[in-house]
Amino acid sequence: MPATKHIPDTLPKPQLEGRGDMQADVIVIGAGPTGLACAIEVQRAGFKVICIDKGCLVNSIFNYPANMIFFTTPELLEIGDLPFSSANPKPNRLEALEYYRKAAEHYKLDVRQYQRVETVVGSDNAFHITTCDRLGRVFDYGCRKVIVATGYYDRANKMNVPGEDLPKVLHYYREPHPYYDNDVIVIGGKNSAAISALDLWRHGARVTLIHRGPRMHTHVKYWILPDIENRIKNGEIAAYFNSSVVEITPSDVVLNTPEGDIRLKNDFVFALTGYHPDYEFLRSVGIELSSEQCRPVCDPITLESNVPGVYVAGVIVAGSRTNEIFIENGRFHGQQIATHLRQALGG
Repeated sequence: MPATKHIPDTLPKPQLEGRGDMQADVIVIGAGPTGLACAIEVQRAGFKVICIDKGCLVNSIFNYPANMIFFTTPELLEIGDLPFSSANPKPNRLEALEYYRKAAEHYKLDVRQYQRVETVVGSDNAFHITTCDRLGRVFDYGCRKVIVATGYYDRANKMNVPGEDLPKVLHYYREPHPYYDNDVIVIGGKNSAAISALDLWRHGARVTLIHRGPRMHTHVKYWILPDIENRIKNGEIAAYFNSSVVEITPSDVVLNTPEGDIRLKNDFVFALTGYHPDYEFLRSVGIELSSEQCRPVCDPITLESNVPGVYVAGVIVAGSRTNEIFIENGRFHGQQIATHLRQALGG
């Protein structure tokens, strides 16, 4: 688990090994759309900025289903005033990946990929960040300010049932081909579950959908909801509502249903039960979280957290209410932070 401690403001500048570009005015932790937007705005304000991500550029979008189509229109995904051109009314995953690559290239952003941030120590104007790459090499960075834009997609909500750690249980859906002619259970009632269940069914899987609610969620995309409801009505996709998984075994799944417990033959389980921010990392940096929704304590205008010099951006600002902030509104957090940095750093 990442760890941090606060040390006096009299701390000398960190003694860093390696290249001179291991120091920056601002380091952004996270290279998703919001992290990139923050880096662009900070760079525009005249400050040197480095982006660090434990995965690839816009890692969350890369891990979306291969054929995913965004709910929104291209202009609402734009960062840095760079136009997002799409041949479709709603862009797809591949178009988004290309757009954010082009944005990073256009603004010549310094993005360090595949480096996990291990520690953030120091204090305002004298932070020391340690990262580790895939080869186990350790890198030391120094900066004056830190922006945490780590998103939430890589932290799956667990069901905490026996068998959840079996290899056949997956929390992310990519593509249907490997599951052809298999018995697949999809757990969830929102967009991810509906889209995955339909895609699996259309490519030859025998699909059963499990949801603890009485019906599919009303927020399912308007062109997806009637499709999944009709497949269920026609018996093409089996569905158990007001039901939950009790146990997963290598060959079947036990469900608790309104009619009692039942056992279903099963090859794969997609537990698409949502995701949450890395609360442990936020706390390790010293950021206080609200008791109920785990929202970071921060100034709503500047987005500076309770830790001086540390800012939060993107969906993590909403804590567990991950449906409140998307790319469409999180992309503007960089402007708020850059405005404050001009005052704080004299840009």
